[in-house]
Amino acid sequence: MTQRHTVSFYLNGQLHTVVPESPTQTVLQYLRNQAGLVGTKEGCAEGDCGACTVTEASLEDGQVAFRAINACIRFLPTLDGKAVWTVEGLAAQGEPLHPVQQAMLDYHGSQCGFCTPGFIMSMYTMYRKGQVRPSREEVLDNLSGNLCRCTGYRPIIDATMNMGQYPEAEQALETLKQQLQELHDQTQAPLFIETADQTYWAPTTSSQLAQLFNEHPDATLLAGGTDLGLMVTKQLKHFSKVIYLGNVADAAAIKEEDNHLVIGAAVLLNEGYEALAKQYPEATELWKRFASMPIRNSGTLVGNVANGSPIGDTAPLLIALQTRVVLRKGDSRRELALEDLYLDYRKQDREPGEYLEAIKVPLRNPAIKVATYKLSKRIDQDISAVCSAYAIQFDGETVASARIAHGGMAATSRRAYEAEKALVGQPWNEQTVAAAMAALEQDYQPLTDMRATSDYRLQTARNLLYRFYLESSGETATRISTEVV
Repeated sequence: MTQRHTVSFYLNGQLHTVVPESPTQTVLQYLRNQAGLVGTKEGCAEGDCGACTVTEASLEDGQVAFRAINACIRFLPTLDGKAVWTVEGLAAQGEPLHPVQQAMLDYHGSQCGFCTPGFIMSMYTMYRKGQVRPSREEVLDNLSGNLCRCTGYRPIIDATMNMGQYPEAEQALETLKQQLQELHDQTQAPLFIETADQTYWAPTTSSQLAQLFNEHPDATLLAGGTDLGLMVTKQLKHFSKVIYLGNVADAAAIKEEDNHLVIGAAVLLNEGYEALAKQYPEATELWKRFASMPIRNSGTLVGNVANGSPIGDTAPLLIALQTRVVLRKGDSRRELALEDLYLDYRKQDREPGEYLEAIKVPLRNPAIKVATYKLSKRIDQDISAVCSAYAIQFDGETVASARIAHGGMAATSRRAYEAEKALVGQPWNEQTVAAAMAALEQDYQPLTDMRATSDYRLQTARNLLYRFYLESSGETATRISTEVV
């Protein structure tokens, strides 16, 4: 098999072909230490503050897709075949400022300036995507990953909403498309990087991926890197073997098959949630609150499921929706209900060399009422204290089936089996719901930690079930009992 050993990408319009210092060298380290582009800052080094935001472009189905990403937790080899811009690439010295820069200047959106390049690049990404005159809601969503302590957000939001009032900037889209197409043609062979103590593979087909992981079950699978990046930058972990999924084209597919929505392992969070929300609009708020825009532009939906965090927000909803996972080892595949994948904290029903290839979510059944709620201290960019999800089917006024799942309530995302039993076969009324709320105590014995106490988690889980009842039935709230509400 022909392999490549260098990473090729465009940086501010110039082709860079490099051998990374290590497979886990971050984009930010390369930009500042080797490319000398110090406008991109390191703030938190964990993808939370946005000071390191850059714009990424890739060729997808013959079109150029622009995304804002966090350079601090993206590994350099994952830029192979793509294009990247930093703040230095928007306007050369002596040239007029780009409209997003001029807007930031005119609307007084910068003081100390440390966060400004990151904001500029989030704005620039919107501009390149055609969001030149965005709504306030679009601005808030796209700037959700950028923090500012000096100026406050009003002038920055104003600048973003008004960046379209300036003369249109030259986009050179056809030139970029041609560059990316040529680069795509040159980077079809698998990428292989080897240093003294690290090995990195980037296969291009699912069969190559399955074979590699079967041969190297001790390797770390890298998808979006939004979790692994932190392990490198904050915990200083060393990964001796890394297999990257992002170049496997068929792993990035979303399709409908056998009355299911099938989402591959390399589908990004934004694309995965968008497809999910088309079937289940109730997932839209969870999608927008899941993480910042740059995190959702790098992380993968299946990667979040495979990570299996007990406070992961995706799993409770998918469990409630009867999602199944497709596990692959070599040429063999098997399916499991998602809730059966999680055995205990960070323990899964997976063999060495077996990985999560896809998830299968049933298409919408109009007879099922669905809801999901995220409870956290902040609206944006916060870890849930409790995340609850419900999918309940009715036969007239009677509960025919019920699936309830929670994150943050146990060592894994788990179903509330006793609460479900209290509902099934009963009329959908306050008495039935009160019994299910009380049964949650049998399902969960949550921990107390920095986000919430055990009592708080249990109380809010009960209250969220009551909220779902009120919203789904149109009833007016009454006080069921002091113990449960």
